[in-house]
Amino acid sequence: MRYSIQAAAIGAAMALTGLTACAPPAEQAPHLWQTLTGAPTQVIAHRGANGELPEHTLEAYTLAIEQGADIIEPDLVLTSDGVFVVRHDRYLSDSTDIADHPEFADRRRIVGDREDWWTDDFTLAEIRTLRARQVREGRSTEFDGLYLIPTFEEVLDLAAAHGVATEPEVKSPSQLIAAGLDPLPELVRILRQRGLDTADAPIAIQCFEPDFLARLNGEIDSPLLMLVFQMQELEPGLDPLIPTVALEDMVAFADGVGPYKALLVDEDGQDTGFIARAHALGLFVHPWTFRDDDPVGDGADIETELRRIYDLGADAVFTDFPATAVRVRDAMAAE
Repeated sequence: MRYSIQAAAIGAAMALTGLTACAPPAEQAPHLWQTLTGAPTQVIAHRGANGELPEHTLEAYTLAIEQGADIIEPDLVLTSDGVFVVRHDRYLSDSTDIADHPEFADRRRIVGDREDWWTDDFTLAEIRTLRARQVREGRSTEFDGLYLIPTFEEVLDLAAAHGVATEPEVKSPSQLIAAGLDPLPELVRILRQRGLDTADAPIAIQCFEPDFLARLNGEIDSPLLMLVFQMQELEPGLDPLIPTVALEDMVAFADGVGPYKALLVDEDGQDTGFIARAHALGLFVHPWTFRDDDPVGDGADIETELRRIYDLGADAVFTDFPATAVRVRDAMAAE
């Protein structure tokens, strides 16, 4: 497989910091990681350190890097003038202060079953007048209204400056295409211009839509990650451990899989064998999303949850709280 984001991220970090790998003391055996490469599980800052700061802001990404994240994750949507900006959703009411902008009141419209403001109805210049807000209840709103909505290229600049990898997710490409904005050409242009279209680039592109990833696979050699959740969410009554795309099918166009974490362990916290099956096919596994403030169904605290996923061999984990994931990983490595 082409996957090398792990090696690329570690290599970039060492090159920029002047660090070299050190052998552990003779009396201490190194932790035996069960990842695809045998390297320690990496920490992906899901939308930045958004447990503490508004998501998808340069400030949240910078904090995540300072906390030790190996990879930062921007979600990509397009503006009306074809620029990638970083938001989790095409709609803007949850994560920005757009409702406080009377000049945009008449832009609110219905798409599907939601009435909202939509990124692809605004130019980049208009998006720049908005400020980010915290989206999850119970988290600090102290920083609401302070930070700009960044472009994808600004996030890439930040990652390059700090020697970390990126794992962007292209959001709802079929919806954007239906709106007349195919995200693929602009994505390919940016990756090629920056030399990120190769198998060893410190990047992996994610998407929930297999058709889009299959198209992208024909254009670039960058690692690709197929995002999946439980099929029962689409067809109630099905086995909750069946993913929306079969592992055997995604091998044709993807290098890895990003499963919802409930696919990895059952309701009792026991291994389902998902990671082992993916690894047997040569797919790396990046499960989502681990949150300090969102306990799992079997009552495990975040440290217990992370430890068992690390033990199962997850190659990286998406987390809203990078500092916690780094701390737990480092503690395991020292045991």
